[in-house]
Amino acid sequence: MEGFPVYSLLSTCLEVPFIILHGYCLQFFYGSFLESRMRSKKTAGFLTVIGYGTWKLGSSILWKNTTTRIMLLKLLITIIVLAVLALAIYRAWKRIAVFLILTFATINEISFFLSYMLLQLGSNLFDLWNWCFLRGCFSSGDTYLTLIHVTALLLQAGNYVVFLLILFVTLKLIVLIFREKDYMIHNTELLFILAPNLIGLLICLLLRTTIEMTGNDAPRLLYDRYPLLTLIIPAILILSLFSILCGVKLLQDMIVLSRERSSRTILEKQILSMQEHMAEMDRIYSGIRSMKHDMKNTLSVVMQLYTQSRQTDKYPDNTDSDKTLWPEPIPDQELKAYLSELNKSMDQLTARFKTGNHVADVLLNMKYHEFVRMIPDLQILAEELIFPEQLTIQSYDLGIILGNALDNAGAACRKLKEKEPDARAFIRLSSFRKGKFLFIKIENSFDGTIRQKKTSEFPLTDKKDKEAHGIGLINIRNTVEKYQGAVDWRITGRVFTLSVMIR
Repeated sequence: MEGFPVYSLLSTCLEVPFIILHGYCLQFFYGSFLESRMRSKKTAGFLTVIGYGTWKLGSSILWKNTTTRIMLLKLLITIIVLAVLALAIYRAWKRIAVFLILTFATINEISFFLSYMLLQLGSNLFDLWNWCFLRGCFSSGDTYLTLIHVTALLLQAGNYVVFLLILFVTLKLIVLIFREKDYMIHNTELLFILAPNLIGLLICLLLRTTIEMTGNDAPRLLYDRYPLLTLIIPAILILSLFSILCGVKLLQDMIVLSRERSSRTILEKQILSMQEHMAEMDRIYSGIRSMKHDMKNTLSVVMQLYTQSRQTDKYPDNTDSDKTLWPEPIPDQELKAYLSELNKSMDQLTARFKTGNHVADVLLNMKYHEFVRMIPDLQILAEELIFPEQLTIQSYDLGIILGNALDNAGAACRKLKEKEPDARAFIRLSSFRKGKFLFIKIENSFDGTIRQKKTSEFPLTDKKDKEAHGIGLINIRNTVEKYQGAVDWRITGRVFTLSVMIR
């Protein structure tokens, strides 16, 4: 466009919005997966656009020559710039960042070549204008040159549009497919998901090194010599994009399957626990029946000991003949010890909690003894937890809700006591009916710290095995949804409150 400053200016004006939109695609991709270091997400996005746009503009000014060596160097520096932006603006110290950087670089390269191929197809228009000019179809040379420059501008704009469409649509699909944004990718999973990206990137590197060739001492494009490549190369590139999307989809499916297996394993453990609770309930009630049966004999022994003790005090100088009736004096300490052991036995058989539901009673009593062994001063208050006789929810599902809620509450209290031994640890349960709905509320003390992502519905577990833990609340939600219910939670100071609504 030398000698035509207007067209050069227009070409530059087209490049500026292209660079801005290019940076927008990057910040959209990064922002969908990574947590910003900035207070405002918009600030992080703005800095990403500015940083990447500066590099693109600078590289286009510094390296106007498009030799193979220059293009490879630009690709290497682009990957470095992508890594620097990810680490500087986002919290990218995790494996997912490697995937994001290489994926963006690969899709960027594939989009470039696909749009470049379309541009080459459009360049045939220049041959048409030259043919028309040689046959005198144009009234003047200025008309011909104007048409040439307008065509060049249109092809440039079309190239930018196609490039951005391919890039953004592909990135958008990855964001939609890969829903587990906070998933901790393992090394083997990272290699699996990076394989299609690396293959696509290598294909693009191969194209960059072979796209220009020399024939008859003149530069020539590869597909000018082999026209069939105009179909083969785009097909290969499109298949590369498709393989990247398929890799992401397979990883997402693997994550869902793994979580379902973990959830199923936990549910199986809960079933076994419920069976143990039911067996314990039978043991308690059998013990109570047995205790009632032996109560008369027990009371007779107590009365005999008491009477003997009193007779020994009344007649201290018993003769040998009296000793046949009262062989030996029974001290008060022995009597007290006997009664103490009797009280302990009665405490074990006594049901501390009575909610109107046998499963809930057994579960509460079992969890109480389990928690008190770890936290001796733990308070479990359930006087206001009353269930109606006609309960629509199945006993098993009620056990799932209460069991998971109590386990989470117990873990929070244990963590609190580890940090603050003198802190008050408590779990408080209550329920009430309102219309057709039954409301259950579980409150517990905790240390005041909680981890949650903006994208997550519930607080995150602080346990190392995050795949096998942290799904208690999810199990509660899934169980509650069977009864057209809902789950909610809130924090008031250092008290965590879980609310469950069941129809």
